[in-house]
Amino acid sequence: MTIIYGFIGVYAIFDPIFNALELGYPSFLDAVGLSISSPLGYSEIAGIYGGLNLCIGIICLVGIFKNDIGIFSIKFITFMVGSIAIGRLIFSALPSTPSFYSVYFLFEVITFFVGLLLLYIKKVKSSY
Repeated sequence: MTIIYGFIGVYAIFDPIFNALELGYPSFLDAVGLSISSPLGYSEIAGIYGGLNLCIGIICLVGIFKNDIGIFSIKFITFMVGSIAIGRLIFSALPSTPSFYSVYFLFEVITFFVGLLLLYIKKVKSSY
């Protein structure tokens, strides 16, 4: 999770710079299906996608060395990705909306169930 979320965070923060330098990297905005309509949009992408994901990656890294932070990280990520997946499901149930199924949804569902499994294993181990 450190690598995945850290990469997403750095990618989102530096995407406008990569695009301006024409380095040939695929755009983060294209990858997630967004477009910017004002300069504030770049700040929102950097803050919401970049900052949030980067900090989630950092907290996961810290969690490797601090057990209580690691458990918190698993709980937080499990809740977060489960919430995002539920939002996609609810949206797709509305008339005339596109399907929720994508690689992102698959990642969220797998991460959700892995998180539940890890929390269950932790609970079972601590009950002995």
